[in-house]
Formats: sequence, structure tokens, C-alpha cells
Amino acid sequence: MSMNNPIRVVCVGAGYFSRFHYDAWNRIEGALPVASVNRDIAKAQATGLAAYNDLQQALNDTNPDLLDIITPPPTHLDTIRIAIDHGVKVIICQKPFCQNLEEASMAVTLAHNAGVTLVVHENFRFQPWYRLIKREIEQGKIGPLMQFTFRLRTGDGQGPQAYMDRQPYFQTMPRLLVHETAVHYIDVFRYIVGEPHSVYGDLRKMNPVIRGEDAGYIIMGYESGARAIFDGNRLLDHQAENHRLTLGEALLEGPQGTLSLRGDGSVHFRAFGAMNEEILLETAEYPGFGGDCVYALQKHVIDGLLNGTAIENRAMDYIENIRISEAVYHSDVTGERIIL
Repeated sequence: MSMNNPIRVVCVGAGYFSRFHYDAWNRIEGALPVASVNRDIAKAQATGLAAYNDLQQALNDTNPDLLDIITPPPTHLDTIRIAIDHGVKVIICQKPFCQNLEEASMAVTLAHNAGVTLVVHENFRFQPWYRLIKREIEQGKIGPLMQFTFRLRTGDGQGPQAYMDRQPYFQTMPRLLVHETAVHYIDVFRYIVGEPHSVYGDLRKMNPVIRGEDAGYIIMGYESGARAIFDGNRLLDHQAENHRLTLGEALLEGPQGTLSLRGDGSVHFRAFGAMNEEILLETAEYPGFGGDCVYALQKHVIDGLLNGTAIENRAMDYIENIRISEAVYHSDVTGERIIL
């Protein structure tokens, strides 16, 4: 693959979140979106691409280099299998990745055996504040990281109409907070802090109209003594004009100071013992979702394919996020800390 031969992309799915994928593909040099597939072909037609309601026909007609799967978890394994059978060599699949660990493991095996690059579209680690925070920690800004706390406060989970205006299937998901949302932060914790040795979960359902859990705590323990704490509640909010920019607030603490992420996307540093703060990342306007992280992830994959650089979030590594998520649910049932 080279810049003279753009990577041909077919997208399957044209629901709410897909708008960010299509927008990003249209902005990425080296990528050429050629078709959209959706059960409701009118939605596929609305993307402006060649429209299909049959994936196999789309793959036969367009022979893409890359398939972008933007559909719910129950469709993932079959879609991956169809793409592999049609010779697609690169697949990006939205999270939550498959329905469970068994399906995800099967997808990884199928891709490995076929020599297919399978990437999970886990985009939060590509948000500009987390890329900066990781660099600052690696450069010793706060000394050894002792605690990373993230408080999720989306403010969209109250009342009988919770989630109905944007993602109504949230109401019926048997597992919501961890499987759909906290998995983002499990991945961010692994990206910034590393691999945990233990996990503890305490989950609850606050809104009676939904099926799954919508609040809870996750504590990830590390051999160094550090802790990563996820404190999530989808009914409460945080101080931000756009609650979907960062979804909450974070503190990363070490013996030399504290890094803080605020709801406006800014990152601040306060030296240990100091009263004043230094702004490391200013508030900014971003063209896409969550700091334009969808674009950043998709461009990262295209750059990796064209330039031979390492690609993050390959499914064979990402699957550890699912194992940790399963351990959180097990911990919540047993009340025990789970050694990973």
C-alpha cells in the first residue's frame, strides 16, 4: 500500500455514531471511502457513498482493502467472518467488541489464521488529553504515578427517556456501565498505567427503567502499589458545557504533583505543595467527537498501514480489556478482589 494507492474503505453501519466515522474517513489522506452498508438502505444512501443493504454484495462489488464495522456487538463476529471469507485484509471493529469473551476470542483466532489485521475501534486513548498526559507522566512530570482517578458523570441517564434520543438500545443492554462505557477507561488505564494485577468492582442500577447497571466503582491494582479508580454514574453530571467531550473529570497524582483533566478538555498541572496551576493543554474546538478521537484512531490505522508503523488496539491485545471487564462483573457478584 502507498499514498499513490489509497486504502479503499467500506463501512457497515449507518446509525447514530457512524456519522463520526464517515466524517473522519472523508478527512484522512490515504483513505478512500467507497461504500456504505446498512439494513435500512436509506441511511446508507444518506452517506453519499454507494449504498447497499447486503454486505456480501458490497464486498463483491467494491473489493475493499478495509472494512469498518460500526454496528452493535451481536453483529460483530458474523460480519468479521464474512469479511475474512471475502478476502478483506484489514478490519476495524467498534467496541464493545463482540458480545462476550468467547466470541471476541473466536474473532481474534479467525483473523490471526487468515493473516488479517483486526483492530478494535477503542478511541478514548486517542483523545488529545490522554496522549498528552501519558507523555507528561513518561517524562516524570509528577514522579511515579500513585493514583489515577476518573469520575464519569455523563448526566444522560435520568428518567424514563434516558438514552432514547441518541442510543435507545442502552435501555435494554443487560450490561451497560462496564461493558459499554467503563471499558473505555479500562483501556485508558492500561494505556497510561500499564497492566493491572487485580481488580475490584462494585456496581449498581440507579434508574429502574433500564436493564443493566448505570453506576459503580472499579479499582484496578498494580504491583507498584498504584491504583486506577473508575467512579462512574450516568445519572449525575460534571461542570462542562458539553458533557460528551470528556464524559467526566480525572486526577493523576504523584509525589511531585498532580495532573487534572477538566470537563472542557483542558489539562492542568499543580506541583506538590503549590497553590497555583500551569495549563498544559488549553480548551479547544474539535471537529469531531471527543477531541476528534475517531479521526485520530482511524488516521493512526491508515498511517500504520501505509508507513509500516505499529498499530495500537489490535484485537489480540484489546481482548485483555474484555477479560478485565468480565473480572469486574465477577467481583461485583462475589464481593471479592479478583487477581488477574
